[in-house]
Amino acid sequence: MSNVARANALGAVLSAHSGHVGIILDAAEIITCIFANRLRRGLDRFVLSAGHGSALLYSVLKLSGYKISELNTFRQIGGLPGHPEYGIDGVDATTGPLGQGVGNAVGFALSQKIRGIRARTYCLASDGDLIEGVSFEALAFAGRYKLNNLIVLWDDNKLSIDGTAQTDTDVCGRMRSMGFNVMSVRGDDLDSIEHALDRAEKSTLPVFIQCKNILGRGSSLANKSSAHGFALSETEMINLISKFSDKDGLKLWDVVARRPIASKTKAISSLPRIKILKTPECISTRELSGIYLDLLIKGGADLITGSADLADNTHVKTRNSKDITSNDFDGNYINYGVREHGMAAIMNGMVADGLRVAGSTFLVFSDYMRPSMRIASLSKLPVIYVFSHDSIAVGEDGPTHQPVEQLASLRLIPNLRVYRPCNMSEIAYTWRTMIMDNEHPSCIVLSRQKFKQIETPNESEFERGGYVIYPAKSGRAKTTIIATGSEVPLAVDIASRFKNVQVVSMLNLETFRNQESTYKNKILRGCVIVIEASTPGNWFEIADAVIGIDKFGTSGNGEDVYNEYGFNPDKIIKEIQKYIK
Repeated sequence: MSNVARANALGAVLSAHSGHVGIILDAAEIITCIFANRLRRGLDRFVLSAGHGSALLYSVLKLSGYKISELNTFRQIGGLPGHPEYGIDGVDATTGPLGQGVGNAVGFALSQKIRGIRARTYCLASDGDLIEGVSFEALAFAGRYKLNNLIVLWDDNKLSIDGTAQTDTDVCGRMRSMGFNVMSVRGDDLDSIEHALDRAEKSTLPVFIQCKNILGRGSSLANKSSAHGFALSETEMINLISKFSDKDGLKLWDVVARRPIASKTKAISSLPRIKILKTPECISTRELSGIYLDLLIKGGADLITGSADLADNTHVKTRNSKDITSNDFDGNYINYGVREHGMAAIMNGMVADGLRVAGSTFLVFSDYMRPSMRIASLSKLPVIYVFSHDSIAVGEDGPTHQPVEQLASLRLIPNLRVYRPCNMSEIAYTWRTMIMDNEHPSCIVLSRQKFKQIETPNESEFERGGYVIYPAKSGRAKTTIIATGSEVPLAVDIASRFKNVQVVSMLNLETFRNQESTYKNKILRGCVIVIEASTPGNWFEIADAVIGIDKFGTSGNGEDVYNEYGFNPDKIIKEIQKYIK
């Protein structure tokens, strides 16, 4: 069976004249044991974190009866992609950027525990996966939470693209220190692999199985780093395919393909009706978000929140939250520890498994999470990110903690929705939209500082992304000021000093960008000026001028820093006076 899997995978690579041969030759026994004897289709999960071995995964999926494209479409437009992508039948996670799949696998295992499902998650990881820091962030979390339904198999061939793999000197020792039950087998010894998997299924701890392997086993490049990619001659590839082809193996795979499929159950998001309470006239949006989130959770919303050790700052842990612990998974709040990247990768797995999850940290630390956020966007996973401390008004902590370029950077990620609300109405809409969205990951960006609340006159236009929150005092507006979040009251203060200036609150630029031109022209009257405490780049598609920040902040009182960088009415009016008619 493993030989057939090899032959078909090599055929896919040969057809594409592109791909990774080494892992096909050395890991076929591992993946065959899992799919042939362990994986309960529709119930258990398998993540190929070593996503460069996609041809081997596609081969096994095809043999196991999954409905995927033909292997000869490998790496062709419209065919099977070069690395596994979520949405293909049998592919549980988008992998390729090393380490991401390990985090996803931890998320699947955690989700299975939370949902009370007696299922397992298997993850095949390479040396490269275990060098990336995100994998150890996630694995340390798995150890602390004693996720004994997680089985990680390490394809230990000691080689990577540049030669000797730069793993820890004692990977197994490190895994033991993180709370894993560690085993070691030969990667080509089917009996040993099966025995280890038997023991793994009885473990009270997460399991790590070292599979000692030879990269490119059986080829002329065996045990050489060059075997990693597409380096064998066409003649040798054809000979290997002929050698590994096996009719009896095909018949055995047919037995696997005929097995029944368990129906997948997914958590269904419910959204209780929320009565918004009267809030203070001056309050931070992180506090407003916490108030609304508390009402959602109290009302029974199917939502699990969490934080990278910043719950009190981001307000995602409320009076009605209950901690999820290693002894009790019946809760709705997770402390990920200071593991922003690991948190984001774990959430991808949880959401792919059907949960609604929101994770939080400071906006500036979204940089630590970006690779996982990109994968969520590519995979259309509706992960929710709560980012507080959204500007230089953070103040005393200084430029290391004051986001400047992050808003613009996040808006550049395709399929990611970035919301920066200015009041409770916008926050309520944002939370409802994020929870009910099934195709887009979303960010809600919140202030640390308190600021004056401007009421929304017409909430029906929230779905447009931007709307007039402050109309011109008289007649048709000749100038439009666009603002977001904490800059909205500043913009209103400025507009109030003129007769023909209106203010647009741009809750979500991506949504507004997709509106028809008639609505855009209705909203963007006259000269368009943007005020936002962020780098100005992505505003120039709709703005004539932008009042933003193109340098790092400084330490000081938040209000003083905000003013020092020009965010007060008098300074801004002087700058834009030439535009105001």
